[in-house]
Amino acid sequence: MSTERDSETTFDEDSQPNDEVVPYSDDETEDELDDQGSAVEPEQNRVNREAQENREPFRKECTWQVKANDRKYHEQPRFMNTKFFCIKESKYANNAIKTYKYNAFTFIPMNLFEQFKRAANLYFLVLLILQARHKMDKEINNRTCEVIKDGRFKVAKWKEIQVGDVIRLKKNDFVPADILLLSSSEPNSLCYVETAELDGETNLKFKMSLEITDQYLQREDALATFDGLIECEEPNNRLDKFTGTLFWRNTSFPLDADKILLRGCVIRNTDFCHGLVIFAGADTKIMKNSGKTRFKRTKIDYLMNYMVYTIFVVLILLSAGLAIGHAYWEAQVGNSSWYLYDGEDATPSYRGFLIFWGYIIVLNTMVPISLYVSVEVIRLGQSHFINWDLQMYYAEKDTPAKARTTTLNEQLGQIHYIFSDKTGTLTQNIMTFKKCCINGQIYGDHRDASQHNHNKIEQVDFSWNTYADGKLAFYDHYLIEQIQSGKEPEVRQFFFLLAVCHTVMVDRTDGQLNYQAASPDEGALVNAARNFGFAFLTRTQNTITISELGTERTYNVLAILDFNSDRKRMSIIVRTPEGNIKLYCKGADTVIYERLHRMNPTKQETQDALDIFANETLRTLCLCYKEIEEKEFTEWNKKFMAASVASTNRDEALDKVYEEIEKDLILLGATAIEDKLQDGVPETISKLAKADIKIWVLTGDKKETAENIGFACELLTEDTTICYGEDINSLLHARMENQRNRGGVYAKFAPPVQEPFFPPGGNRALIITGSWLNEILLEKKTKRSKILKLKFPRTEEERRMRTQSKRRLDAKKEQRQKNFVDLACECSAVICCRVTPKQKAMVVDLVKRYKKAITLAIGDGANDVNMIKTAHIGVGISGQEGMQAVMSSDYSFAQFRYLQRLLLVHGRWSYIRMCKFLRYFFYKNFAFTLVHFWYSFFNGYSAQTAYEDWFITLYNVLYTSLPVLLMGLLDQDVSDKLSLRFPGLYIVGQRDLLFNYKRFFVSLLHGVLTSMILFFIPLGAYLQTVGQDGEAPSDYQSFAVTIASALVITVNFQIGLDTSYWTFVNAFSIFGSIALYFGIMFDFHSAGIHVLFPSAFQFTGTASNALRQPYIWLTIILTVAVCLLPVVAIRFLSMTIWPSESDKIQKHRKRLKAEEQWQRRQQVFRRGVSTRRSAYAFSHQRGYADLISSGRSIRKKRSPLDAIVADGTAEYRRTGDS
Repeated sequence: MSTERDSETTFDEDSQPNDEVVPYSDDETEDELDDQGSAVEPEQNRVNREAQENREPFRKECTWQVKANDRKYHEQPRFMNTKFFCIKESKYANNAIKTYKYNAFTFIPMNLFEQFKRAANLYFLVLLILQARHKMDKEINNRTCEVIKDGRFKVAKWKEIQVGDVIRLKKNDFVPADILLLSSSEPNSLCYVETAELDGETNLKFKMSLEITDQYLQREDALATFDGLIECEEPNNRLDKFTGTLFWRNTSFPLDADKILLRGCVIRNTDFCHGLVIFAGADTKIMKNSGKTRFKRTKIDYLMNYMVYTIFVVLILLSAGLAIGHAYWEAQVGNSSWYLYDGEDATPSYRGFLIFWGYIIVLNTMVPISLYVSVEVIRLGQSHFINWDLQMYYAEKDTPAKARTTTLNEQLGQIHYIFSDKTGTLTQNIMTFKKCCINGQIYGDHRDASQHNHNKIEQVDFSWNTYADGKLAFYDHYLIEQIQSGKEPEVRQFFFLLAVCHTVMVDRTDGQLNYQAASPDEGALVNAARNFGFAFLTRTQNTITISELGTERTYNVLAILDFNSDRKRMSIIVRTPEGNIKLYCKGADTVIYERLHRMNPTKQETQDALDIFANETLRTLCLCYKEIEEKEFTEWNKKFMAASVASTNRDEALDKVYEEIEKDLILLGATAIEDKLQDGVPETISKLAKADIKIWVLTGDKKETAENIGFACELLTEDTTICYGEDINSLLHARMENQRNRGGVYAKFAPPVQEPFFPPGGNRALIITGSWLNEILLEKKTKRSKILKLKFPRTEEERRMRTQSKRRLDAKKEQRQKNFVDLACECSAVICCRVTPKQKAMVVDLVKRYKKAITLAIGDGANDVNMIKTAHIGVGISGQEGMQAVMSSDYSFAQFRYLQRLLLVHGRWSYIRMCKFLRYFFYKNFAFTLVHFWYSFFNGYSAQTAYEDWFITLYNVLYTSLPVLLMGLLDQDVSDKLSLRFPGLYIVGQRDLLFNYKRFFVSLLHGVLTSMILFFIPLGAYLQTVGQDGEAPSDYQSFAVTIASALVITVNFQIGLDTSYWTFVNAFSIFGSIALYFGIMFDFHSAGIHVLFPSAFQFTGTASNALRQPYIWLTIILTVAVCLLPVVAIRFLSMTIWPSESDKIQKHRKRLKAEEQWQRRQQVFRRGVSTRRSAYAFSHQRGYADLISSGRSIRKKRSPLDAIVADGTAEYRRTGDS
């Protein structure tokens, strides 16, 4: 059976992609793609017999060997790999995981490398972002479980576990490594696990050990002496596949994925279980899927680097020009001026060389070394604002939003594409019974027992039912009246069908019924029947017991016809206590309607109800039944028994037999289940779409389920044209043909043609499965012959041809992938379903690579980690699926709806603040520094500074630092409510409109003009001046004080003009900085400090002498006015003539305070128009029918081992006699 299951998920080179399977997606083990048909089973038995004789591996590909309870076995030299020069380490990883970027040894060199990517950044040591990730890894690695050591189970930490260890796990424990299930407390060593960390599904799945290990490995002493050898595949990232063999007691036993517990699973409803560690730590499948930890930097970071390089070039050119000027001046003037002789007979060229370095020092403030410190302070503050935002706090689980990095905040305001998981991210993972249609009548609206509709009505009280769980919210009292009165027998039969036709397992805890279902839908239906009075109580191999309105009745189960992805239905055949034989069936409407008896009076009414349910995005299921004559069943049962024990093509034989009995069915009605979305999902998606952000859903769930959620969250609407994999494949094939036809000798000279795939207009969406994705992107693996593996190119010509062939294939693949991305980006929505974690990351990478767009990935499970790490920004939902996604994310919160606030408010504000900060920072530094440049024309290019040394030191530290920091932290053009109401404001960040090279050069020019005004107006005023006392303070020191005073006032008033959101703090910082400047200047120019430090403070009395002259103040005022008035005039004209969206909203913000809340658009239902069907969400594996029929799940005495030893892996279905 293992080989049959494996064959369903392995595709042949020429096979058609299967929408129902999760595709193979692993680059490391492509040799393992040989077909495994049903004919492999006898071959396997033959190989096992040979293995028993020769002790040779049954497959050469299975090179991973695990020896139970023998750590020294794995330390043999043949298992050692050379890591670095002569340093060797075992190929078996220990169980400690590392998701952090650095360790104690690599921190300094890697951090140096990473920080020096930021040009001129000498302050990298303050960026210690390491501790949180180390802390979480340490917490996981220090979890404990029981490991056999010295013949006894002892408590050990996860990081101490090694390959080959036998461990014991208890109920609700996380599985610490990939282990082979040996035995458990359940009968036949069944073990229930929750795989939410792996695939996002919260419904329980069962694993089952080999029967030989179940028989012999229950006791501690037996487990301690267990010495089995496992040969299996090398570590890989395929979650749904495993191939290996256990050699024990001179016999080989085949192993498959059904016997493996993967790291990240949680043990449920199983008191304890034992397992053998096969893959540990970094070798586990979940870690293989997690991808590499990437260093993430923002677009602005890269842009800042290029701008700093530009400033470096300008600095060198200016210094070189001034040095040449000094050499010329020295030759013409300096050598002939005896009073300038300094005692050194240096040549003008040499003096010019020294002056070059002098100006490098004088003009060094052009290079904003302090910029990076200020940027990190602003980012840190913005991260805390995200952490402190109470509107992103989820009180129900006490979970605040968390910025787990401080380096990406402004990039939140530049997102183009969002890649979202579905289960647990968009949905709550809660299935709820909402409505039903019985005998053509729809139930589930708000109405009383008299069939009168009410807008406000109390929910149904189920207290009359002792088995009701009290969790079902239902408002149609008329349905309860119908059940209790029994006027319509179809109503009771409807809920009886839900209670009997399923593969749910039940146990009792403290007197309460607990159901374990193969899918959450099935669990919701059985729970609904339970609340309406038809409670499933217990089952054995051949019976099922139902409480029908308080009366317990037991039915003989004659056959269970289980679900699979092709049948899309299940049936059960039971014998009633009265001796009648009935078949009950439920399934997708598309398959049920094909099998109905032609005389079904409620067929059309049920069809209309299905249309209504589908338009309400509910998941529908049709229910039907038929009575079977004794003779008909006897004949059919013979065929059924024969198909059940078929050694080849068993599934196909059973399906054929099922078809014979599942016909001429009588329709009872339909159920409607809500896959409950998280609160605010449709509103969030709508607002993000208005912000021109495209949302792609990447999920491992089935196509029908994913499509249903697309309608529920309004990614898809009734007027959306949906394109599927086969449509996309044909479009891309035609495009490739056209591109090939246009190619040729002159193709490289012709301009590239960008033709749209779809005609303009219309709303289109793309829904594609993982199998089609591999097919379209040419990622599908090809089988390789054993002979070809040994064939190497023998001649240079052959090598050249093979190289050219590979290049052509790579070019074709790249062009195909680019075409796919172009096509997908023309769609308003993209849904990729049945995709693996690796495929999720691949899709994100394709958009990053070919669209050069900023991407965000959001998910809640371990299967989303690779995607989260690949995107520019990763967001983790701290939901029901553990903390793996959160640990790997950059930001985390509890609900998807908080994403709109993170992007449209915090992201946009952060982007605007950072852009304003950078523009202003460059402006003020150029205005400050270039005064030295103009001054050099009047001092012989001597590298003399235009300011006092203390002013140069304190300018960026005290006089201008606080206002710009506060603007970078607090400024906002509009309020958070208006930011959410007008998502179009977000577009400026996507288009890089607020900070780019153009904006940079405008800031540079603004600084140049300001520096000219600051220098030349005081210079003109000082040329011919007379003070009030007849003295003219036209000395250098007074001139420096005048320029410095005008500069401080100008740049602080300039930031006032740039500030959109005025608070007391902003005003205090601006005027406080100016006051601080004057206070410090008068103090530094006092006689007292000169007496204490005569060499350090040489401007004694300058401030008091210069600033008591009125014309000096007039000069300062005139300078400031000339600097700022043009800016005021330009701002006024631009806001009046070319106002931006933000300007318009600011202008009318008082009127907009009475804003109305966003209303979810109403869908218009058009009867008979919908072609959509909401299919049943089948489990990704078969249901529990085989398990139930075999009896292995029922508590009983352990069966002898003879059957498994004699017959291998055959399983028999057993049916009860009438």
